[in-house]
Amino acid sequence: MGSVSLSLSHFRERVLWPAVGLDVAELRRGGWEPLPFKEFIIKIHSRCNLACDYCYVYEMADQSWREQPKTMSRQVFDDACRMIGEHARVFGLPAVDLVLHGGEPLLVGHRDLEYFARRARELIEPIAEVRVGMQTNGVLLDEEFLRICDRWRIRIGVSIDGDEKANDRHRRDRRGSESYSRVADGLAKLTTSNWRHLFSGLLCTIDIDNDPAQTYEALTKFDPPAVDFLMPHGNWVTPPPASGIHDNTTPYADWLIKIFDRWYKAPVLETRVRLFDDIIDLLLGGDAVSETVGLAPVRLAVIETNGTLEQVDELKSTFAGATELSPTGVGNPLDLALQEPSIAARQIGAAALSDTCLSCPVHSVCGGGHYVHRYREATGFRNPSVYCADLKKLIEHIESAVSADLGLLDTYGA
Repeated sequence: MGSVSLSLSHFRERVLWPAVGLDVAELRRGGWEPLPFKEFIIKIHSRCNLACDYCYVYEMADQSWREQPKTMSRQVFDDACRMIGEHARVFGLPAVDLVLHGGEPLLVGHRDLEYFARRARELIEPIAEVRVGMQTNGVLLDEEFLRICDRWRIRIGVSIDGDEKANDRHRRDRRGSESYSRVADGLAKLTTSNWRHLFSGLLCTIDIDNDPAQTYEALTKFDPPAVDFLMPHGNWVTPPPASGIHDNTTPYADWLIKIFDRWYKAPVLETRVRLFDDIIDLLLGGDAVSETVGLAPVRLAVIETNGTLEQVDELKSTFAGATELSPTGVGNPLDLALQEPSIAARQIGAAALSDTCLSCPVHSVCGGGHYVHRYREATGFRNPSVYCADLKKLIEHIESAVSADLGLLDTYGA
């Protein structure tokens, strides 16, 4: 459809599960049907004004960003919106989520951001409600960007890793200069009474060398509606920093538990923490809203700056070409992509888990962890998470806290 296309593989020498071993046709004969995409990450700019040393786009295995145009053209964006709208029409979707992303999306400038926001609503809203968000590092946030976001109802998430020292350890610009003061300035504008309704929350990548309590307090001082703690992307081939896989330690669980205890025991809810909320909801029989935990089908697609349709881009942390899709046929690329084993693997729940995961008592809550963190070079993605021990310890700690409170409710209610 126009400029939007499926990617062509340059890396097919890697034949791994689910590319081999997952038969989508057989699944469908057994009654399984793929669910349509409902969330779309649109990479409107492929470069960034920061050089975070843990970035999965620029610093890890896949360097395909170098071949992308810097800015998504208006024609490509229009084609992407038409493709999404048609997908929504065919599957009867009442609403879709668009996340403007990068690189750094604000590098497109005021005029293009206004154009993209307006066209998304013009082209898709006759078919389905459009909920638009944006993830930014906040450095370029100014009053004009905020006016545009207000005019077109764009919710804004900002990435920041704690206080000045914590943030600037990894999140510096390409000259090596700090970024915290500029991000804090952007957040100061966003959190004024005029624009606070646009604020969707903060994203913090965990560094266990940072004090967890100080990190949490530094984030809550911006009074965010939500905080998302992101484990650094790693896998069994390239483990995350300070991984405990070789010495049976759980550094990430230990770090998060200190924050959970502070958050859970606070007399007043200071903010929502997505990971904790998701685990509690799953323990109580509900659903998660993220792909980090749980077994809910992942219904997300990425559209790169050149219009290429790909899988979730965190997969770039595993190997070159891991995000690529290559189904055959004529039609809407989104519809065709639903037949791909790599998409089915994210939607079949427990059937995608390893035997090790299935034997674990918390697998329905953990869900095997983030799919990206399961990768092994010899076997692909049907493995436990590289954060397996951390997730199990964190879930069991949260379960203990929630169970104790439920026990108290039963006692007083009896």
